[in-house]
Amino acid sequence: MTDKQTIWITQDAYDKLTDELDHLKDEGRTEIAGKIGAAKAEGDLSENGGYHAAREEQGQMEARIRQLEQMLQNAEVGVAHEAPEEVVAGATVTVAYDGDPDDTDVFLLGSREMLGVDDSLDTQVYSPQSPLGAAVLGHGVGDDVSYETPNGKRIHVTIVKIESRA
Repeated sequence: MTDKQTIWITQDAYDKLTDELDHLKDEGRTEIAGKIGAAKAEGDLSENGGYHAAREEQGQMEARIRQLEQMLQNAEVGVAHEAPEEVVAGATVTVAYDGDPDDTDVFLLGSREMLGVDDSLDTQVYSPQSPLGAAVLGHGVGDDVSYETPNGKRIHVTIVKIESRA
């Protein structure tokens, strides 16, 4: 079973997130420190809009640094199996709702953080920890599974197709 903290991403996504983190920790922090210093030089900080804006920007940047560090620490980098027989992280999955072949959904089982980083994604992404992702994980084509939505509704799906992104 998947660790609840694991974030599944491609190597490309991992590299882009690492580059963003490196930039924020180096040039980003230097730039913010310069803005804060320039604003302090203007005098009275209590009514200095530039100072307060720079401090707010600094807080947002530090929060993003912490978020990136946590994501990268918990990242599982890899590619999907060549021809997966069961749903695994990194696979593209097609499900039919209530067994209806005309009511289907196609999604990648992986990290939602990949959406903004991996330009090759043109489909929805569900994490293995999401209700739908957890329900299909480890199951094969033809399996009927169900999951509970956040509002308490039970949804039934049939796994129609499993493909590798490779």
